[in-house]
Amino acid sequence: MSTLFWILIFLITFCIMEFNAWLIHKYVMHGFLWKIHEDHHHKKHDSWFEKNDLFFVFFAAISIGFKILHGVFDLWWCLPISLGILAYGIAYFVVHDIFIHQRFKWLRKANNKYAKGVRRAHKVHHKHLGKEEGENFGMLVVPFKYFK
Repeated sequence: MSTLFWILIFLITFCIMEFNAWLIHKYVMHGFLWKIHEDHHHKKHDSWFEKNDLFFVFFAAISIGFKILHGVFDLWWCLPISLGILAYGIAYFVVHDIFIHQRFKWLRKANNKYAKGVRRAHKVHHKHLGKEEGENFGMLVVPFKYFK
């Protein structure tokens, strides 16, 4: 039974992270922390790194915090939360930074219907270069209108 709860907590955490990513992107990144996120929309720098990459550090710190709570206080439920956040971070990095923005030369030949829909939805988001109208769709949940 505990294995079932462990898996359930992991999956729920992963799914909640999709909602959190949307919420934080819309109200924090395109809100009061726009100065950090702005260089993701405006490539005014020569570096491979962006200030926007600091958001990865923030979520990694939360994941590490739950792992520490698990280790120090033996709270079993903190480990699946930590790993759910980590798994979402890895999935987000692969889809957003590698697949969509091509920061590495991997996954460039993926051209199925879902891949094209994700790319289209993200292009719609990036056509707005300013702080306003920065809403995007989640990494996994993309409106069907983009699947042509």
